[in-house]
Amino acid sequence: MPGCFKKTLFSLASIISFASFIVILAAMGTQRWMTGKILCKTGVDLVNATDPELVKFIGDIYYGLFQGGKTRQCGLGGRRSKFTIFPHMVKKLNTGLHVMIIMFLCAALSFSLVSFGFCILNAIKVPYRAVKGPAGLCLWNFLAGGLIVLAVTSFIAAVKLHRLTERIANFRENVFQFVILEEQFEDSFWLCVASATAHAVNLLVIATSWINFPKIKTKTEEANVAPEDIMY
Repeated sequence: MPGCFKKTLFSLASIISFASFIVILAAMGTQRWMTGKILCKTGVDLVNATDPELVKFIGDIYYGLFQGGKTRQCGLGGRRSKFTIFPHMVKKLNTGLHVMIIMFLCAALSFSLVSFGFCILNAIKVPYRAVKGPAGLCLWNFLAGGLIVLAVTSFIAAVKLHRLTERIANFRENVFQFVILEEQFEDSFWLCVASATAHAVNLLVIATSWINFPKIKTKTEEANVAPEDIMY
């Protein structure tokens, strides 16, 4: 049976692993990975709009891994629309990269659950196989955190290198062309960053379980029995 200190550590690690699992689910389920401001360039060119009039041509956009929405401002008021990434829009994006992001997160979900299960096991008993012990826990957390980092890095590459926001903004736009004025990462993206950080913290917690603290031994004083005491 593990000691009280190790039980506490593995219980804490199990909570962190399960929290990471929930956070990844929330990040994949919500659709606020990226928001931005889009300018209707075609409308601006048609009317030769100057600075004060540009406000009438600036809309907004948001999207996640599966769907999103945008507000088109082309001088005649805002028109809101929603879109889905699958199955149509993915043809216009970098399909391989987008699917890889989702696969990385799905694999990270699995490893987070594995870590959660083995943390519970280590809190209850000392496993006889190393892969189920602290070494295995470090491996599962390293894999989960590493996959999340790969997903986050791939998403940044899709946005910055493959102009993901611009491609989505101009999807099925035959008349108007939109350019991106600004874009920023939103809550869903930062949830993934928080999940990767949680697995890094878990590695530190599990590594702490290897520390063997010295046991405090109380030295019993030997009683000095004098010959006079025996008489009484």
